[in-house]
Amino acid sequence: MGDKINAGIAMMKVLEDWGVKHVYGIPGGSINSTMDALRVEGDKIAYVQVRHEEVGALAAAAHAKLTGKIGVCFGSAGPGATHLFNGLYDAQMDHVPVLALVGQVGTADMNWDSFQEMNENPMFADVSVYNRTVMTAESLPHVIDEAIRRAYKENGVAVVTIPNDLGRQEIPNDFWASGHSFVQPLFPEPDKAYIQQALDLIASAKRPVIFAGIGVKGATEELIALSDRLKLPVVMTSISKGIIPDDFEANMGSAYRVATKPGNETLAKADLIMMIGSDFPFGRTKNLFRPEVKFIQIDIDAAKLGKRHHVDVPILSDAKKAMTQLIAQSEEVPARPFYQACVANMRNWRAYLHQLADKTTDPVEVGAVFKQINRIATDDAIFAIDVGDVTMNSLRFLNMNPQQQFTTSALFATMGYGIGAALASKLTYPHRQVFNLTGDGAFSMVMQDVLTQVKEWLPIINVVFSNNSFDFIKDEQEDEKQTFFGVALQGADYAKIANGMGAQGISVSSHAELAAAFDEAANAQGPVVIDVKIRPNRPLPAENLQLDPATHSAEEIAEFKRRYEAEALEPLSVYLNEFEVE
Repeated sequence: MGDKINAGIAMMKVLEDWGVKHVYGIPGGSINSTMDALRVEGDKIAYVQVRHEEVGALAAAAHAKLTGKIGVCFGSAGPGATHLFNGLYDAQMDHVPVLALVGQVGTADMNWDSFQEMNENPMFADVSVYNRTVMTAESLPHVIDEAIRRAYKENGVAVVTIPNDLGRQEIPNDFWASGHSFVQPLFPEPDKAYIQQALDLIASAKRPVIFAGIGVKGATEELIALSDRLKLPVVMTSISKGIIPDDFEANMGSAYRVATKPGNETLAKADLIMMIGSDFPFGRTKNLFRPEVKFIQIDIDAAKLGKRHHVDVPILSDAKKAMTQLIAQSEEVPARPFYQACVANMRNWRAYLHQLADKTTDPVEVGAVFKQINRIATDDAIFAIDVGDVTMNSLRFLNMNPQQQFTTSALFATMGYGIGAALASKLTYPHRQVFNLTGDGAFSMVMQDVLTQVKEWLPIINVVFSNNSFDFIKDEQEDEKQTFFGVALQGADYAKIANGMGAQGISVSSHAELAAAFDEAANAQGPVVIDVKIRPNRPLPAENLQLDPATHSAEEIAEFKRRYEAEALEPLSVYLNEFEVE
């Protein structure tokens, strides 16, 4: 090692030590020293030039969700910095590690109300777990190293603001990085006494249910085995889709609005819920969890125990370890009527979805589009899902296995997530098939970054569900009994726009064109945009079912079934009666 090193290059070497391979952003005068360091270290860290900093920040967040490793993005002072917020808040609310490098005017221009100068630390205070302005060139690599360690420790966003002149200075070449010596903390072991208390509670319950969150990732076999051994139906959070196969008989799907019918019905009838690795806000805010229900909660974070509901048995433990111990300490339950009723209810729901997916009418049915996606999807495909009706439809119609991955903006729920997430997916896993599934509202917010897909020549399959409406919001306006306003969209030919950007654009306006379009996309060598003009119909509202004669009139049920083409769909109560559930 020489006696001196450029501070910006030293910063890059810290990122390299932490295994960073991609950095997303747009250059600017206040971050040009960082750009120059990226150029010098370009054979080790790839700079990805996005067309909007928001997309870069969303890509960094998606990288962290998909890999568990830190995502890195940057923006210059002023507008470049403020454009990062959407992606950073997505990372904060979904609890993943992201590092944001923020440009600042040079130290000689600071505090002079200079061009694009802003006091950036207070701006990022709420979104970050670590937020520092670098004060000296010598401290730059240290601050970056500290920021990454804190992002990992807190599963959150670290922000480092860098006055531009500091990155150009020579500093002593005695800095160090701690990435190579980073060790993931050991997850807590379950207390066997609490495990036994949980098993006793389950044994006394008539309608026990597992509610599984992203904390069960990596524990597919244990979750299936626990469900099968104790005959517990499993309700999943939306971001947990694919962790257990969709065709597993006891997988009830997700809950609340972006949900399946069986998911909501199962929770509504449960007398015991075992929540594993989930921080689900709707249980409290939307009263999905009845107060009389017994609760077992398993989480690695003690601060999450009892956060959303009362807890009868708290288990501070890694989900995989806790489920393994629950299996080891338990006897197999040969049959449980509630489990059988839930499985039958799910079969009925799947038949309903298949009925919709098999429709060949025009305009094109949403389910028919997903039938084609399922047909061409590889066994390890990655699905980047945008926000809106497409989220709900993806949760219902995608048939996933644990080798595939599903990512969306969950708690922040920002439209425009799909393109950035697809970029990160394909750059991180170049040999895997990647889909971006998006509505026309979300796609039109960020479609400029199809140019990034073209520049990087990434064979991403972008599927745009076009219905000229913010339908998810339109449905909310309907539920609130207000006149539709502000939800109609100006349509466009997104396939032609894609062609104009150098991608392969395919327009689909009839069912007869669907299969050929997806065959073409599956064989494409570069980015594809399939613009499907779909029938504008509301997905069945799983949070507001009108199927049960005990709660709704015959007229209401008939109209509900007519509107949602659900003549053969039965309420859970039918199966509770069939299996004589107490």
